[in-house]
Amino acid sequence: MYTSNAYLNNSTLDIKDKSKPLIVTSCGTYHLFTKPKLPTWRPRGRLDFQLLYIAAGKAHFHFDGKEKIVTAGHMVLYRPKEPQKYEYYGEDQTEVYWVHFTGSDVTNILNSYGLTKGKHVFYCGKGLDYQNHFRTMIQELQMCKDHYEQMLEMHLRTIFIMMHRHLMASTKLSNSPIADDIDAAVMYFNQHYNEEICIEEYAESNGISTSWFIRKFKEYTGFSPLQYILSIRIYNAEALLKDDQHNVTEISSIVGYDNPLYFSRIFKKVKGLSPSEYRKSINKSLDI
Repeated sequence: MYTSNAYLNNSTLDIKDKSKPLIVTSCGTYHLFTKPKLPTWRPRGRLDFQLLYIAAGKAHFHFDGKEKIVTAGHMVLYRPKEPQKYEYYGEDQTEVYWVHFTGSDVTNILNSYGLTKGKHVFYCGKGLDYQNHFRTMIQELQMCKDHYEQMLEMHLRTIFIMMHRHLMASTKLSNSPIADDIDAAVMYFNQHYNEEICIEEYAESNGISTSWFIRKFKEYTGFSPLQYILSIRIYNAEALLKDDQHNVTEISSIVGYDNPLYFSRIFKKVKGLSPSEYRKSINKSLDI
């Protein structure tokens, strides 16, 4: 299991602080590879809010005594004092990011972005942008440079804005024929991600404008077709790097890159570590 966490004032205690409208108190990430199960059970909830993003795999949540399997691309929002029960399983290859926050105006802020009370699960798309914002928050809270508190608030608000935009776009598209076109494209990209895909040729073969397709695809999924294909390639590369069955050159070819050096550069840009460094970090954290 890979994990990276950060806490305000190095305290793991949940707090209720109304000194500012919005305050990030902790954030982190878990990525399960071999650990059988990572459960969380807080029958009385917490004093603060929690937002979780399922970046890969799936997670098992329990609401009102019923289990709900939440897949990649979804956010889960818990409010203060709500019971929290959920599990991650190694076999699901779950990658999750989380942030706890409090403040004097949190409820109004959430409502303004369409995150209204009574709903826990929101589909917001599988975008690398979300992961980047969470990683930046983790780094800011770990390093505590000048104005880090404002930076934390800015990145969290950006996540709220991205969620709201995706919710609004999905609502508009879900009841139109456009959704069928995008769903078909998503299926095609998942099946052929390791092949050379020309977006212009794909759009032309389906009788649609390239610019229209790219725009609608991003509205529906949260990122462009090329970004989506990249996310699938990186996710599958991560899965292959968890063991020593293939070397980096072989993995590069498997996920669709003929040039292993280019693959390494792309992987490091997305994950912050080269493939070799990433594999070492996994091996070091397997016993956590």
